[in-house]
Amino acid sequence: MTYPADGEGRQESPVAQVGPGSLLVSGTHLTEPVFRRSVIYVIENNDGGTLGMVLNRPSETPLVDGLPEWSEVCSPAKVFHLGGPVKLDGALCLGVLRHGVGIDDVDGITRVDGRVVLIDVAADPLDVAPLVEGARIFVGYSGWTFGQLDGELLRDDWMVFTSRPGDIIAPPQVDLWGRVLRRQPQPWAMLATHPIDVDRN
Repeated sequence: MTYPADGEGRQESPVAQVGPGSLLVSGTHLTEPVFRRSVIYVIENNDGGTLGMVLNRPSETPLVDGLPEWSEVCSPAKVFHLGGPVKLDGALCLGVLRHGVGIDDVDGITRVDGRVVLIDVAADPLDVAPLVEGARIFVGYSGWTFGQLDGELLRDDWMVFTSRPGDIIAPPQVDLWGRVLRRQPQPWAMLATHPIDVDRN
């Protein structure tokens, strides 16, 4: 099966097209709590494996309990997000640069794709705030060893789409899984109507 690479429905091999900035959107048959209706932003995909962050799993832990200095930069969410089941004792920050901002001479900020950047949580948020539209801090991440994700794609566990900067900083109340699907061509857009609770359908 092939997947749309962008909103115009261009078709490519699912394995070949995964890279920094790709979204992995879980198939409707994935029901385990960590990945059910999840949207994962891919940070890297290479011979060492694949690393990404679940974008739509806000936790109930406010940033003031661990990194209070980042609360305003991460407004309005102001909570830690659960990036995945791996290394839950670490924190990673993704941010979206303001239009026209350059980071060539900025320490602690690394471009992932387009305006999306990885931010060192040890950086001074007062220096970061003027550069970004918003940010999210994630506890843990999602990872696959080399070749593991390929097998999951062939089983249709994931749909692969192109991300938009707004996906990174979508408010917690937004159904990001449904929103990403609705902007795709058919038949993927139809999946957005899949019920959250199948037992009630």
